[in-house]
Amino acid sequence: MSIEKAEDSYSWENVLSFDRLKRAVLNRVLERLDMMFQQGKPVNSEQINDAISDEWQKVKQAVRISPAAREAAHRHMEHIVIEQVDKLIQQDREELESLGVVEKSL
Repeated sequence: MSIEKAEDSYSWENVLSFDRLKRAVLNRVLERLDMMFQQGKPVNSEQINDAISDEWQKVKQAVRISPAAREAAHRHMEHIVIEQVDKLIQQDREELESLGVVEKSL
C-alpha cells in the first residue's frame, strides 16, 4: 500500500518506527542531492535544507494517513467520547434510573 504519488510515495511500512522513518527520509534526500550533483549542479546548504524540509513534509503526511495513525486517532477519539458519555451519565443518572435505566443489562 503506497501513500502519495508513485515516485513520491512512502509505504506505510516506512513510517512504522522512527528508525525506518529516518532511513527513508535519509535515502530520499540523498537520492535527490545525488541527482543534483550528477547533473553538475552545485549542492549548497540551502538546497540540502530545502530537500530535507520537503521530504519531512512528505513523510509527515504519510504518517498522518497511515493505518497506524487512523487506529491511534480512533483510540483517542473513543477515549474522549467515553469520558464525555460517562460525565453525562453521572450528571443525569437519577433521571435515567427513574426512567428505568439499570446498571447492567441481562
